[in-house]
Amino acid sequence: MYRFTLPDMSCGHCVAAITEALKAKDTQARVEIDRDARTAEVDSTLPREALVAALTEAGYPPAP
Repeated sequence: MYRFTLPDMSCGHCVAAITEALKAKDTQARVEIDRDARTAEVDSTLPREALVAALTEAGYPPAP
């Protein structure tokens, strides 16, 4: 399970875009997003770097 802080996430559209970007990389991923906390927890078999790349490409780079 990976946890990401996504400072640019602010609305329902952001949540949908982030979920879609992660699911495009791993259709079996389990994604839980807390919009108020601006975090995403992702259960995936992919390496963290692949998920960071997907988030960054979607316009939501994770905080370091």
